[in-house]
Amino acid sequence: MTALTVADATLPPLALRLPEGIHAIEVSLDPQERAEAARRLVRDIYPQGEEPLWNTMSSLYGAMADELLTDGVAFFGIGLYEIADGGGVAHCALTLAVHERGDADPDVVAEGTRAALLGDPLREVAWLDLPCGPAVYGITFRKLLVDGAYTTSGVDEELVMGQIQVHIPFPAGPYTAVLTLDTASVAQWEEFSHAMAEIIGSVEFPGGK
Repeated sequence: MTALTVADATLPPLALRLPEGIHAIEVSLDPQERAEAARRLVRDIYPQGEEPLWNTMSSLYGAMADELLTDGVAFFGIGLYEIADGGGVAHCALTLAVHERGDADPDVVAEGTRAALLGDPLREVAWLDLPCGPAVYGITFRKLLVDGAYTTSGVDEELVMGQIQVHIPFPAGPYTAVLTLDTASVAQWEEFSHAMAEIIGSVEFPGGK
């Protein structure tokens, strides 16, 4: 179970399970605990690393967690999956943010969210009936132009980014949990979609009804 805070207010409890391969850090911890969580995260991601690498990446992820906290993000994770036949590593980023809404009725919130997401003609939008209640998901693919200074070829290259975002209203209280998975490893999109389905299917609001 994850105890979340937004604007210094403790929210109703939310619980979820992360599939193997996703390493998460809870952002809503106090600063000392958050720093320690960042150190554990780095050691999980880089088990063969050494102290200099761990210290550098811990500082990086710790600073990232501090910044995400100001945006209502409760935790973020890094997903790393080995590609078969020595094809490298597929990766994704996962965040859970909580936003306060003006209405506490989950169906009303979900319907309003669905209408808002449909405003983007490039986004696939659908209603979900999860075990925990109503939800809405949006899927988008975007092309980004990466400067040649950061590519192996030395020339500008297009990078396709895929995103799955699921909005899940709390059954009690005017809050919505927003789970977002971003990845540039679109060749493994099916695997990431299954992982996201597993995550949102596990969401619970203990005592929320």
